[in-house]
Amino acid sequence: MKRTTIKIDESLDARMRHEAARRGMTVSEWTREAIAAHLPGGEQGEAPVLRRFHSTGSGDSGRSDISERMEELLAGLADEEGGPPSRLGA
Repeated sequence: MKRTTIKIDESLDARMRHEAARRGMTVSEWTREAIAAHLPGGEQGEAPVLRRFHSTGSGDSGRSDISERMEELLAGLADEEGGPPSRLGA
């Protein structure tokens, strides 16, 4: 490994350290991954860096009929079981 020094402002440093901690990585690991993700190619035989999207599936409602029943659902005419309407805050 080769050591490199960069200068960044305090706000960027805080964001970088927060993200590394959130992902359970060291700042050095996170920095290497971030730099590699922005460079084309790589050394021969080197596996490509895959980005991890932690928000994948966060909006999953568990329903498979949303596109077909969008208007009805938006109007509050169906609940999770397909029964009578349910109103939020009622």
